[in-house]
Amino acid sequence: MSILIKPEEHGVTERFLRYVKIDTQSDPHSSSQPSTEKQKNLGRLLVEELLALGIHDAHLDEFGYVYATVEANVEDPAIPVICFCSHMDTSPDCSGKDVKPIIHKNYQGGPIVLPDDPTQVLTEEEHPDLRTQLGNDIITASGTTLLGADNKAGLAAIMDAVALLTKHPEIKHGKIRILFTPDEEIGRGVDKVNIEKLGADFGYTVDGETAGSIEDETFSADEAVLTINGISAHPGFAKGKMQSAIKIAAEIINALPKDRLSPETTSHKEGFIHPVSISGTVEQAKVEFIIRDFNDKQLAMHAQVLEDIAKTVVERHAGCSYQLAIHEQYRNMKQVLDEFPAIINIGLEAIRLAGLNPIRRSIRGGTDGSRLSFMGLPCPNIFAGEHAFHGKHEWVSVQDMQKAALTIIHIAHLWTKKEAPN
Repeated sequence: MSILIKPEEHGVTERFLRYVKIDTQSDPHSSSQPSTEKQKNLGRLLVEELLALGIHDAHLDEFGYVYATVEANVEDPAIPVICFCSHMDTSPDCSGKDVKPIIHKNYQGGPIVLPDDPTQVLTEEEHPDLRTQLGNDIITASGTTLLGADNKAGLAAIMDAVALLTKHPEIKHGKIRILFTPDEEIGRGVDKVNIEKLGADFGYTVDGETAGSIEDETFSADEAVLTINGISAHPGFAKGKMQSAIKIAAEIINALPKDRLSPETTSHKEGFIHPVSISGTVEQAKVEFIIRDFNDKQLAMHAQVLEDIAKTVVERHAGCSYQLAIHEQYRNMKQVLDEFPAIINIGLEAIRLAGLNPIRRSIRGGTDGSRLSFMGLPCPNIFAGEHAFHGKHEWVSVQDMQKAALTIIHIAHLWTKKEAPN
């Protein structure tokens, strides 16, 4: 049976507007945990709001994680403990400072011009999901920053669901654990999560796009660091001596396939090799790559392609050498989730009860749930309604965030009616 929550009961909009005004960009070049102290500013606010809702154990730990518990209101030890998780940081790809959110009420179609930079225009051609938003209230930034819907829409939806569950004790649910993480955008979102302390059986990240979507498959991901050792010489006397590591690195990048195995030439289940940074001198250069595929064997094959190219190019330069180091980042969570079909089935049913048509998807990327699944917390991803991540066109609708909150409530309730999956 569908749970009825009146639209005016939702507080997701006000929460979202508060959260996006707090700058929480993570920093991939920082070695601290969290990578930026400013992420804790949002963490402290979330703790204050949880405590105000009567969630007495809410706290922010030294590493920037927020933990909290919504206690069960039914006495049944067989009901699994469910975790809902979102991340607090925003992408370092686009400024998240001084975000000015704008609500475009009762969207009636057509372009949305962002006033602080009128060259920034959202169109239905570029953002086709806008066509599903007629009559809804669209939130954007003002044109000079990202919005932060990734993933503050998820934070707002979880917080709204917690508030509504405390307001409606007639909605039965088991024990719920809340986890808000830092540094997801730079791949460190669960580095310091204390799984034993979290104490959950299953989880759901709330970090997806289109309303109604649930994602049970991600890329498997590796990082590759290629170090090239050249030969330095004075440029005035370098003939026949110098072997520039920078130029060798450029040759290797240029030798990568141009019609496949790159982000710009792949889609669906196709993987890629993607150079993300290059640095160095004539004597030594370093190129960092990310390697992605849904299949672990294919992932290893992509790494071999990179190795073969590097070896072939470097062998043309006498006296030069290279090292290629491959580091695992995360693996396709479907490998774990296929063992627990009830997690997905309950998610699909909850989406239907929230009044949406479920959309089961794969993610050409990863979430905190990718690594949490392999840490013992099977964890698919459900929608938060965020769109156009990491850029100035980022947007979300109020109604989609409300649906996300309602989906969370239904998930929590449905677990009281199911046996824990084996």
